[in-house]
Amino acid sequence: MKNWNVLENQITPRILRVVGAAALAVTLTISLPQAAHADPVTPPPVPAELEVDAGYRAFLVGHAVGTQNYVCLPTGSGFVWTLFTPQATLFEDNHRQVVTHFFGPNLSPIPPEEIAGTIRAAWQDSRDTSTVWGQVKPGDSSSDPAFVAPGAIPWLLVTVVGAQDGPTGGHTLTATTFIQRLNTAGGVAPTTGCTLSTDVGHQAFVPYTADYFFYKAAPGNGAGDGN
Repeated sequence: MKNWNVLENQITPRILRVVGAAALAVTLTISLPQAAHADPVTPPPVPAELEVDAGYRAFLVGHAVGTQNYVCLPTGSGFVWTLFTPQATLFEDNHRQVVTHFFGPNLSPIPPEEIAGTIRAAWQDSRDTSTVWGQVKPGDSSSDPAFVAPGAIPWLLVTVVGAQDGPTGGHTLTATTFIQRLNTAGGVAPTTGCTLSTDVGHQAFVPYTADYFFYKAAPGNGAGDGN
């Protein structure tokens, strides 16, 4: 009996150490950064004119909530609501803010964009402030009712024409080559309130939502950093 008690006293601490180590391993596994297991970004079907070449892959999606901001301006035939900036925040699926969206001067043009300071649509990473500017080329917009909801702003394919790292070298967005604006709702300019000279200068902030898909060169493409 004495020998058994001695043996039990030796075994019990070992068991506790093993159980403790196992519990620690489980805890560490659970607490690993989820980015290491991030789900692939899969854009929805789009109109043919908005498709991105197979040499590029989507690496980030942001769900935008904000406004399309219009100002009433004169035209040759009267007056028209004109977009002067979007103002939106993009969130990941976990509701974490990742990008802000607005109009701003292109501070770092990519050839053939030659004029620095050209006002373009801009997206800035909320964490490292890397920024890209984009242009919608002719034909890269769609209001196809098979895809775009009634009363929603068009879906777009945006070509990146400027990119800049953040002040500390952040580069989350700077490898971006294309951005798709998809799954839009709302955001269309008002149909009233801009018909008289006295309306000039009036502003309208129209709520909208959209999904923005960011693309960069796929590994082996040779068109940029596909990592």
